[in-house]
Amino acid sequence: MTKPARPVRARTRAAQPKEPSEAGRRLGDLAYRRILEGLFDRRISAGSFISQNELMQLLDLPIQPLRDALRILETEGILKIHARSGIEFLKADLELARSTYQFRSIIERSAARAYAETAEKAEIERLIADHQALLERLEASSVDDVTEDMEALEQRFHGSIIAALRNPMIETTARRLKNYVAVIRLDLTWTAPRMIRTIREHLDVLNACLARDPAAAEAALAHHFQAALQRILGMV
Repeated sequence: MTKPARPVRARTRAAQPKEPSEAGRRLGDLAYRRILEGLFDRRISAGSFISQNELMQLLDLPIQPLRDALRILETEGILKIHARSGIEFLKADLELARSTYQFRSIIERSAARAYAETAEKAEIERLIADHQALLERLEASSVDDVTEDMEALEQRFHGSIIAALRNPMIETTARRLKNYVAVIRLDLTWTAPRMIRTIREHLDVLNACLARDPAAAEAALAHHFQAALQRILGMV
């Protein structure tokens, strides 16, 4: 007598996490930007604890995109998620400032050499002209009238130098470092002397690049970061 054949059980695959839809990714990017904007415009206090529900209401965000953005920002060191206490936002301190500017200097010193060797002359000349024009405006305008332009020019200066390395991994790291710098500067304000020193330090780098002198460009960039850190720490 033959045994009845056992029924063949279908093999079940382990459940795979669903890829977020395009709309979900857009909402996640929006949540990411809104959280950072809330921190940088001081609606969210640096070092504060805040619940997910409070963040949802404050930033007008759905829960899932908010959670996705919070996880990314936690990996980037901008906040820490506590299961019971809520979300703790980064508070700048001496160690964060030193570590951030040391890391920026390591990256951008080599980038300054590359920029001096490869950047188009016309691009360098435009940056020099825009720095000189802002310097002239500082003498004729109030600090408040040029603060936004100063921020934009600083981002353009450092962004152009980093782009000379043509390395997407470094550009991603630089964007994260930019967030740390923004946190560090939350308690600082642009003053005319600080702007003037920053512009002149940028010009030292750019003039070395225009002269196609990589060593001088690297030295000027290293000096700029050292001086910027000293200004942040209140040493000058």
